[in-house]
Amino acid sequence: MKQKLQQFMYGRYGFDELSKIYLALTIFCIVVSLFAKNSFFYVVGIVLLIYTYYRAFSRQTAKRQMENQKFLNLRYQAKVKQNKRKVHREQKKIYRFYKCPSCKQTVRVPKGKGKICITCPKCQMEFIKKS
Repeated sequence: MKQKLQQFMYGRYGFDELSKIYLALTIFCIVVSLFAKNSFFYVVGIVLLIYTYYRAFSRQTAKRQMENQKFLNLRYQAKVKQNKRKVHREQKKIYRFYKCPSCKQTVRVPKGKGKICITCPKCQMEFIKKS
């Protein structure tokens, strides 16, 4: 039986990270449909399940790899943005952030220094702010 399954899957794409997300969404939709009065979530869950298996059994591996790579790139970009926001929140405790009036570059200055003259590192414009 294992050998027949391996023969069947030969040349087919199989499951990847995007398929795992689709399966998780399928389970979520079907669970929500148990509590909802209408069958919308059930239909969406079944459609997602069918599409997931379509992707897994597809012989167009190049297209499926491109889909998965786009998903992985989006996920990576979201993680990078999340990490930047986290670092910015942590730095807000000891620094103040200002935007340069001319080039809109963000400039970081230490808190508690009083009124200071800030020089933009990008355009060299000077402006005065209270830290």
